Amino acid sequence: MKKILVSECLYGGRIVRYDGGEKAETDPIFLKWKEEGRLIAICPEVFGGLPTPRPDSQRVGEKVMSCKGTDVTKEYTKGAEEALRLAKENDVIFCVMKQDSPSCGSKTIYDGTFTDTKIPGQGLAVEYLRNAGFKVFGEEDLEEAAKYLAEKEE
Repeated sequence: MKKILVSECLYGGRIVRYDGGEKAETDPIFLKWKEEGRLIAICPEVFGGLPTPRPDSQRVGEKVMSCKGTDVTKEYTKGAEEALRLAKENDVIFCVMKQDSPSCGSKTIYDGTFTDTKIPGQGLAVEYLRNAGFKVFGEEDLEEAAKYLAEKEE
């Protein structure tokens, strides 16, 4: 059975989000994969050494900056490297990552101004995963991901 790398905030069960909140995915497709034991959960920020909760951070070009002006690129890079290591180690078929995150966003991210403005882009972990050849979906693309899984497992 092929494994799927997922953002830990979507997996649920442990608070990892920057704001201490929860975003556990409840879509039946996701829950089925969870029940099957397919999901490998990672929070790149936590694996990179950042606490929960933590100051909001956004990508600004090649850097990741916190809302307090602290450069947290090193921690985000470490987390991205760990996500990639886990994906390779578990030979995942694809990834489902939390949209808009500076680590896990796959289509859009916040623009770095901390004004709630989103722009097309990807988080640092997603960038690492895609550069290594992994397919990445956002949590709103679960039907498309399920079709992809079905095709690959035929």
